[in-house]
Amino acid sequence: MKINSLQDLLVEQLQDIYSAETQLVEALPKMAKAARAADLREAFESHLEETKGHVDRLNTIFQRLGIKAGSKLCKAMQGLVAEGDETIAQDAAPALHDAALIAAAQRVEHYEIAAYGCVRTYATLLGDDETASLLEETLEEEEDADDNLTDIAMNGLNEAGLKVGGGKVKK
Repeated sequence: MKINSLQDLLVEQLQDIYSAETQLVEALPKMAKAARAADLREAFESHLEETKGHVDRLNTIFQRLGIKAGSKLCKAMQGLVAEGDETIAQDAAPALHDAALIAAAQRVEHYEIAAYGCVRTYATLLGDDETASLLEETLEEEEDADDNLTDIAMNGLNEAGLKVGGGKVKK
């Protein structure tokens, strides 16, 4: 796709995000199954439902704009999901395994926050307030998901990981 305008860039980026979100719909159940802590598993399951809503919102935007949704592969998310799969397969104590899952999930959230922030700004600049509003709603949910993961990590999970193996930094 040749990008000749901000509108073209918006469409290209929305297609990329759509690919990212659909990949996450497949990945999040695996993350939830791998989580050892109940609150982390619940966070992944809850975010899966939100992610399905993100896909629905994107479909609404595509319909409004009269464009096709699924014509691009998000290679960045493909890589992040592959890293998540590696994390799932790691042999680690439960608290360390969950801490690693949080790290992998937060990488995904930060990618999504950046992506949604950009497309929301493009929509705003283009005067498409309805699209900007839908994207802002998703952006806020992504930020909340990231904050929730931080809360889970900081409310004992990381400290439990510190206790594994003596918690000393090896030099």
